[in-house]
Amino acid sequence: MLSVIINWIYLCATAFLLGTAFSRLVRRWFGWEMNNSVEVLFYGLICATVYAQIFSLFGGVGMLANGILAVFCAAAAVMWRKPAWKMLRRSIKESGRAHCLIVAALVFIWAYCTSRGYMHYDSDLYHAQSIRWIEEYGVVPGLGNIHVRFAYNSSFFALSALYSMAFLGGQSLHTVNGFFALLLSVEVLKLFRLRRFRMPYSLKRTGANGDGQTRTGRNRGWQKHLEEGVDATAGQKQFRLSDFARFGALYYLTILYRDIVAPASDYAVMCVVFLIVIRWLVHLEQKEKSIAPYALLCVAGVYAVTLKLTAGVILLLTIKPAYLLIKEKKYRQIALYIALGLLVLAPWILRTALISGYLLYPFPALDVLSADWKIPAEAAARDAAEIRTWGRGLNDASLVGMPLSKWFPHWFSTMLPTLGKLFVAADLVCIALWLCQLATSVIRWKKKKTVQGEWDELLVLSGVVLSYGFWQLSAPLLRYGYAYVLLVIVLTAGVIYRKLHLPVAADRLLGAAVVLFTAVKALTFINYAVSVSDEPYYVAQQDYGTYELDSFMAEDVCFYIPKSGDRVGYEPFPAIPAKVEIRFRGSEIKSGFRRQ
Repeated sequence: MLSVIINWIYLCATAFLLGTAFSRLVRRWFGWEMNNSVEVLFYGLICATVYAQIFSLFGGVGMLANGILAVFCAAAAVMWRKPAWKMLRRSIKESGRAHCLIVAALVFIWAYCTSRGYMHYDSDLYHAQSIRWIEEYGVVPGLGNIHVRFAYNSSFFALSALYSMAFLGGQSLHTVNGFFALLLSVEVLKLFRLRRFRMPYSLKRTGANGDGQTRTGRNRGWQKHLEEGVDATAGQKQFRLSDFARFGALYYLTILYRDIVAPASDYAVMCVVFLIVIRWLVHLEQKEKSIAPYALLCVAGVYAVTLKLTAGVILLLTIKPAYLLIKEKKYRQIALYIALGLLVLAPWILRTALISGYLLYPFPALDVLSADWKIPAEAAARDAAEIRTWGRGLNDASLVGMPLSKWFPHWFSTMLPTLGKLFVAADLVCIALWLCQLATSVIRWKKKKTVQGEWDELLVLSGVVLSYGFWQLSAPLLRYGYAYVLLVIVLTAGVIYRKLHLPVAADRLLGAAVVLFTAVKALTFINYAVSVSDEPYYVAQQDYGTYELDSFMAEDVCFYIPKSGDRVGYEPFPAIPAKVEIRFRGSEIKSGFRRQ
């Protein structure tokens, strides 16, 4: 646990300084001031991921990579110390003492969860070894030829390697998922900031002075609330659509804490999708006039794709900034945003091409490269089929062509827990409501009765609905798409709730329900925390699993394989799930492997 917190201090400092440097560029290029600390940290993590991937193209991501990163961050701390310090002070001042204490408590809670828990099966199958390859060599051509899962190439593994600190001689830490969960929980915490707006005493008595001006400074604040459109008589902040999205994220976090110790990209990408949707809605609700925050969140959407391809449909949100930029003829900014997107995408695509021989793996249809390290097309197609059928609960790659009407009932009855069945059933109802809303909006648009806000909300809802559809029709394993499953429900509920224009009491009742839900989940967490409190991970983090291994030689290199099962963990290296015929491309292991 202590090692996790120390690691997070370094991670947070470097991500914040990278984010600050990026925010200075955003201010210069697009004229928008990034003043939210969560967004600064989020974009800092994106910068760190891109840096780790670029560095991996030239060598192992270890001491030298961290040394260069530390030097750059130190220079950034000197160069932009004033805006960085200003943002920190503003965040602390605006948050309040109680909020800061709760954030500190969240740090310890998530550090506790990240220090121990369930190590995902796939982490000891290939996640750990994928990270180890990046730590040792960066990128190795044809690595997917010795184990196809190495070709999945999530950018999350590069980020994990950057912050694993394996070069210090101890264990390879896996704390990045925990930090993503912590960052999302800080954003979710805003769900509980329900402010009470009390009417000033002078306004209660007379409303205003004889000249029509308010008497006190407090009234000026009151007037500001009125101008911002806040319902001052409500007694508390109204629940907005972003709050419903935060509640979905809250639920996701309450089922995540047992698994967050594992370096699985599934958890990171779900947290990123939640952050993108929440921050997008916040900017809409703040009536943000600048195009920059929306366009930058689309760049973050590209980042989500590099974490896991299933996040690609969220890029539907690009419609809004693209339309506005073209309408205002801001072609220079269009070029800059495209360049940022390509900067995020290019190192990931290049790594995928080097590891597998494909631009996107496993998509053999995009077979445009010719290299001796390319994974055979038959193997890639079989791997893609296995992913789909495994997610559908069929476990037979030959059944990949089974129609939806046949595999869906089997998947629904066998692959989902009871609550998961309820969620999916609710999603199907919400999709029907979305289609009705879409049709209504089109009709109103033809009659010129729609407003911009209506289209903005519909775009977000369409993005998550279509993301759900893509997940459902491809590989619908629940952990692959929890964010889409939850967001479809909570955003639809939020839209309906706002359209009903319920009285103030409904807001208070809803707030009480959220607090009650959190209290119940807190008790569940306490029970879990007590059950694992005797585990010795208060200083060091729980390590990867260890297994009985055998070995074989291939061109004077010793490879490890499990004596039983297919998991190998992290420490024996290089290790693969089963013995295969290995052919090197050169005299050294870093030269890579070629197909048979």
